[in-house]
Amino acid sequence: MNRTIKVPISKEDAKSLKAGDYVYLTGTVYTARDAAHKRMQEAMDAGGSLPIDLKGNVIYYMGPSPAREGRPIGSAGPTTASRMDKYTPRLLDLGLGAMIGKGKRSQAVQEAIVRNGSVYFAAVGGAGALLSQRILSSEVVAYDDLGTEAIRRLEVKNFPVIVVIDSQGNNLYETAVEKYRREA
Repeated sequence: MNRTIKVPISKEDAKSLKAGDYVYLTGTVYTARDAAHKRMQEAMDAGGSLPIDLKGNVIYYMGPSPAREGRPIGSAGPTTASRMDKYTPRLLDLGLGAMIGKGKRSQAVQEAIVRNGSVYFAAVGGAGALLSQRILSSEVVAYDDLGTEAIRRLEVKNFPVIVVIDSQGNNLYETAVEKYRREA
């Protein structure tokens, strides 16, 4: 099913999505990779606050290349999501609405997605130049010293993703393999 969703994502929208749905996101998305996740974890462990409000927000696991003249951002393809798995359950428990990345997630992350009624989207790896065309603006909002791994606020329009793990725990990576085995 094709869906268009405004982000930040509402609980109702997150819960209505099913693994395998094609979704176009429009609104605000934040970027954060390994180093930014580690910093956020350290801030929380020290009793500090996070640089962004997580409630309903979407984090895209991406570190862009430099922007070409006239563009807000360079190539903007997803990075492997499992590298953030040790940080993700806590962020989901604090209200993170969804994540965008590529690849499988740990059992702990899958359980946190279900527990919080969240969703995990995949963006197509290797298509960073095309994905960047859906990004209208990019602004560093935290951890500027991390360079490409700084947290950025992106404004996106019709950003294409696929629901991999839905709020009920259905996992496209598992169901697609099963379907292939039955048809083979």
